[in-house]
Amino acid sequence: MTRVLVVAKAPVPGLVKTRLGKDIGADAAAEVAAASLLDTLAACADAVGPRQCHLSLSGDLDEAVHGERIQRRLADWWVTPQVGEDFAARLAHAHAEGPGPVVQVGMDTPQVTADLLLEVAEGLGAHDGVLGPAEDGGWWVLGLRDPAHARALVGVEMSTPTTYDDTRAALVAAGVTVGLAPVLRDVDTVADAEAVAAGAPSSHFAHTWQEVAR
Repeated sequence: MTRVLVVAKAPVPGLVKTRLGKDIGADAAAEVAAASLLDTLAACADAVGPRQCHLSLSGDLDEAVHGERIQRRLADWWVTPQVGEDFAARLAHAHAEGPGPVVQVGMDTPQVTADLLLEVAEGLGAHDGVLGPAEDGGWWVLGLRDPAHARALVGVEMSTPTTYDDTRAALVAAGVTVGLAPVLRDVDTVADAEAVAAGAPSSHFAHTWQEVAR
């Protein structure tokens, strides 16, 4: 059965959504991050059930905004700390911690749905991997039939306008056949948050954004 992996930071003010925080403040940005994480965790559990869900976490939820609520949501999840010198290494390590196939997302796409995650998982029947581009040039989801293939991520620079292209090239160079998932928009800026909230108006993220953006 497919494992769903979330690689995320605890939503501690000043440590998450720092780009967004420059415009709305660190506390508000952490509220937005917490809402985004909660929506993501819900979609993952709806897709495969919490016992098939894995969170690779950076930071301390005891210090996070809505930390208790997030920990309640994580009941029956497998939670491990992130390990690695940089983000690409931490991604590779998280993939390798459990059996495959695996579908991995971050916490920047609160509009993700169970159906989208299952579509990526289904794509692994035809491809070794499935990669979903983000509008900013990065990627929002990576599915791998064999989690060991995530070693190809090591050395790929993350959070650049060419991260999707570079990641796809690294996977192909490692012999991985790569299918395509739909494009989603990451939440990094006020404009991103407005667009994502408008596209998912019933989400916890959208309600939180309406509160902090007042």
